[in-house]
Amino acid sequence: MILIQQIELPIAGLEELHAEAKQSGYDFIDTLVEEWASGANRFEAPGEILCGHLHHDQLVAVGGLTLDPFTAESHTGRIRRVYVRSAWRNQGVGRALVSALIEEARKNFRHVRLRAENANAARLYERLGFTPIDDPDATHTLSFINLAAPN
Repeated sequence: MILIQQIELPIAGLEELHAEAKQSGYDFIDTLVEEWASGANRFEAPGEILCGHLHHDQLVAVGGLTLDPFTAESHTGRIRRVYVRSAWRNQGVGRALVSALIEEARKNFRHVRLRAENANAARLYERLGFTPIDDPDATHTLSFINLAAPN
């Protein structure tokens, strides 16, 4: 079983994860670190959470859930800042992390959206039930409500 837990920054292993993400061309971990340090986003509003997977007490995967800042709908969450270090990919860590975030989202939101940064991420999200969408602010969505409820 892959343990996903709520985390706070700073945390051991963040520097290595951050450096790897940056070297791979992903700057969204910069945003995570900067917003946490400034207090702009600490994943502490209702329904929000920052999670990670630790290996030998070192952060190797991170991802968060917030209210979606790209929509005025208060019932829409956003999965964001998901990154799994390359040595832990294809071992179920990303699936476990996103699944945990989906379960958290179910508790507080009717929908959750995200932006897939690459084709591998898009495939993972689609295997977990997300649907691709044509939206300038998101690539995928997942609804927790049955829009065609029986009479």
